[in-house]
Amino acid sequence: MGRIVGLVGGCLLFFPGVLAAAEGGVDLGTVLPAWSGLPFAGILLSIALFPLLAPHFWHHHYPKVAAFWALILLVPFVGTYGAPAIHEVLHMAIVDYIPFIILIGTLFTIGGGIYVRGSLRGTPAVNAAIMLIGTVLASWIGTTGAAMLLIRPLLRANKHRRYRSHTVVFFIFLVANIGGALTPLGDPPLFLGFLHGVPFFWTLTIWKEMLLVAAIVLGTYIALDRYLWSRETPEVREKHMGEEKLRIEGWHNFFFLAGVLAAVIASGVLRLGEVNILGVHQHVQNLLRDAFLLAMFAGSWLTTPRQVRKENEFSWEPIREVAILFAGIFATIIPALAMLRAGEHGALAFIIKAVQTPAHFFWAAGSLSSFLDNAPTYLTFLSTALGRLYPGVPERQAILQLISENHAYLQAIATGAVFMGANTYIGNAPNFMVKSIAEEQGVPMPSFFGYIFKYTLPVLIPTFILATLVFFG
Repeated sequence: MGRIVGLVGGCLLFFPGVLAAAEGGVDLGTVLPAWSGLPFAGILLSIALFPLLAPHFWHHHYPKVAAFWALILLVPFVGTYGAPAIHEVLHMAIVDYIPFIILIGTLFTIGGGIYVRGSLRGTPAVNAAIMLIGTVLASWIGTTGAAMLLIRPLLRANKHRRYRSHTVVFFIFLVANIGGALTPLGDPPLFLGFLHGVPFFWTLTIWKEMLLVAAIVLGTYIALDRYLWSRETPEVREKHMGEEKLRIEGWHNFFFLAGVLAAVIASGVLRLGEVNILGVHQHVQNLLRDAFLLAMFAGSWLTTPRQVRKENEFSWEPIREVAILFAGIFATIIPALAMLRAGEHGALAFIIKAVQTPAHFFWAAGSLSSFLDNAPTYLTFLSTALGRLYPGVPERQAILQLISENHAYLQAIATGAVFMGANTYIGNAPNFMVKSIAEEQGVPMPSFFGYIFKYTLPVLIPTFILATLVFFG
């Protein structure tokens, strides 16, 4: 008990505020110190370094590491700021984390019940075709849905290849991120924009940005994969006779997938009022959506033959890892998001003040989306643009004015948040899920920094610089 009291007391020193700050409905973003983001930095560094430096320890103890960083933040945060801090934690859990896990868990389960049987060979042409299909589907069934649907067929097609980790990385680039830019269904930040008043079909106007970026990245992949294909053994490159015809098992899961999409769309259209859950306001339509998603989850699990999931090499470990690590991320990210929401009145004001032009918004929203959750980052910079260009104007009216008069700002924010989620494993939820599935099936994936230095810096960053010059220069 003494050690626990000592830990709590030591943690309280981490925040120089006083308990009085908890009274009177204080705006936490204006009083939190910049170093309250250190636990968030800690969990990011843990995700980056432990798998590289201590893989055995990480594999067995990553839940404890995530819990450690969460508690290092939550104990002093709640102890110092009291009721407002508790409200922020509950809001993050009820409004963000739980619906997030329900959605990706449902898509993971449904996708794991669809098995593409047949002899797919991981040639450059086949791999490129799978990625192209996934990039197109991502805007309509979500990046998580498209990734879960196609990652396992892609891995099976390449299971005999020596060089295959690059294929998974480019799959993350295209299917888990860039492909989701055209509709609010594609990626969470765009859906949040839709809920705040951005017209549903407005995102189709950024097709030029998506086409340029996707074409460059896919073209780079084809060139790289053709080179690595030439280095495979003759046995791998030789066409085998007696190939099995392609067919889909568990096809009824497409109906469950359609149900998920309908529920998500309906939750953005319907207005059924609000309910109070532990002091947090939640929309009724969102609760109904989550309940329906759980029904789709159960329906897929109960109606899909176990043999289909067995042949799909389905297991719960990837979604378990995502759920645990993102619980830690969502907990420790609270101070960072609060300070960003406070804009020029928060400790991170230097970031907000540095953002002026559409190009600035593209890189600022994108850079933070590489490490923070891209949905609240999108909303933060959307609010920043509205406050700078249309101060005092009601949000929905201001958004319509932004679209008609300064559309480049919204295009920059949307594309930055969606595209640059591909910059790291933690930029978007499907990234980590795809990595976990690939590693579970024996693919030697690059480390956190290996991913950045080997692929992000030489492939994505030059592509984004070109997009900046073409669209926001």
